[in-house]
This record gives sequence, structure tokens and C-alpha cells, in this order.
Amino acid sequence: MLDKNLISVIMGVYNISNIATIDQMMSSVLNQTYPNIEFIICDDGSTDETYSIIKSYADNDSRIVLIKNEKNMGLAYSLDKCIQASKGEYIARQDADDISEKTRLEKQIDFLKNHPEIAFVGSNVYLYDKDVWGTRTLKDFPKKEDFLFNSAFVHGTIVFRKSAINSVGNYKIAKETYRLEDYNLFMRMYEQNLYGANIQENLYYYQENKDNMAKRKYKYRIDEVKVRYDGFKRLKLFPKGYIYIIKPLIVGLIPQKILMKLKIHYNVFKEEK
Repeated sequence: MLDKNLISVIMGVYNISNIATIDQMMSSVLNQTYPNIEFIICDDGSTDETYSIIKSYADNDSRIVLIKNEKNMGLAYSLDKCIQASKGEYIARQDADDISEKTRLEKQIDFLKNHPEIAFVGSNVYLYDKDVWGTRTLKDFPKKEDFLFNSAFVHGTIVFRKSAINSVGNYKIAKETYRLEDYNLFMRMYEQNLYGANIQENLYYYQENKDNMAKRKYKYRIDEVKVRYDGFKRLKLFPKGYIYIIKPLIVGLIPQKILMKLKIHYNVFKEEK
């Protein structure tokens, strides 16, 4: 049964025992100013101490629901499993290496209640490694065309109306959506006129190593081409979309230090002075 006004925060975790900010992340969710939450965490077949670490928190807080995959199934599968176990009217995302501002959920729920036409809402983010080094600002009310260059949202910041994400079948579990489950989901929602927004405040700390951004394997960039083609077709973004389909292949050839400089130059990221 749906619990009105309850937020189900969902998170998939895999071998996170070496993440130094786990305690800060857990505290940032459990100490939100919005009191009515459940925190559903799926251990995706970890082979380290992840399950016992999360269980130590669950043993001391009844709001934490811990579930487990017997083997590694991927984030989309784990998040769908969390949604199936959820009781809330709203579904909120959180990633294990990120941190939420304490007013994040309260502000997002207020926004959704004041904007009944919006299906999900995210926010701008701080970028941090050991310290905050920059910010990322997103469009307040993205349009379909804003998916051409990149996803118009930061996945970890999102709060969905559960009815909206359920209506498109939740996350798509497929080879090509591995690491791209959010991009695919957002475009499928926009296809159904389920639009999102971004609160113009930094309500989330997103971990990004400024000097050593993770290099995506080229095979995943080929999968992104497939996700882009499918999404652009759904959103009727052709013929313009053709020039953006091959973007991940080109970006994959650019050295990371140069890529970071380009992102800063074109205001994808903004450095803190």
C-alpha cells in the first residue's frame, strides 16, 4: 500500500567498503529535515564488507531496509528491486559516494507539491573530491532538445513521483543501458510527456575527481551511441540528432585533462575560486 508523503530513498551499492565518506552519506540521508523517509539499500552482490557495513547502520535505524542480490546484477536491476520494495509516494535517488544537503528532500517535495505538472525534480550540485572544487548548474526546466548533448539531470539528485516512474516500467535492464540507466529513463519519461525540473540550488555533493576523471571504457561509449539513437528517435530529435549520436565516440578519444579543461571552458563545470 502506498504511504502518502513518504519518501523512499533508493540506493544500489557494490564493493563500497573503501569509500571514506560512507558515514557522511548515511548521515546526510538519515538526518534530513524532511522526517518521513525510508532508506532502501540493495547490496548488488558485493564481495567485500559492504553488506556488513550497511547492516551495522540498519541494525540501529529501523528506517533502513537492506536487501541483497546473490550476484552482481547492475545498478538498474538493483534500483528496480528497491522500487518494488518501496512504500513511498515519492522515490528519491542517492549514490553511495555522494552527500545530500540536509534540506534537499524537503525542498524537492515542496517543489513537486507546488508544480503538479512536473514528474520529477533534481538540483544543481557541488563537485567535490577531498574538498569542493566546483559546481554544475543545470537548466531549470529542460526541454527534449537538452538531451542532445548530455543528460539534462544528475541522477543522484532526483526525486520522482512514484506513479510517474512506474508508468514507464521503471529502469530498463539491458546491456546497452549499463551505466546509462538514468539517461535512458529520462528520455523514456519525456517521450510520455513526464517532464522534469532542476531546483536552482546546490542541494547535492557529487564526487568527481578533478585531476583524474574516470575513463569510460570504449565499449560503453558504443552502448551510449545505441541509447542516444533510441532516445532521440523516441523524442523525434532527428535529423538534428544524427550529429550528436557519435559524440561519445569522439569524446572517448580526448585525453582526460584536456576534456576537463573543455568542460570548464564551456561551463559544464564551474570552478570554485
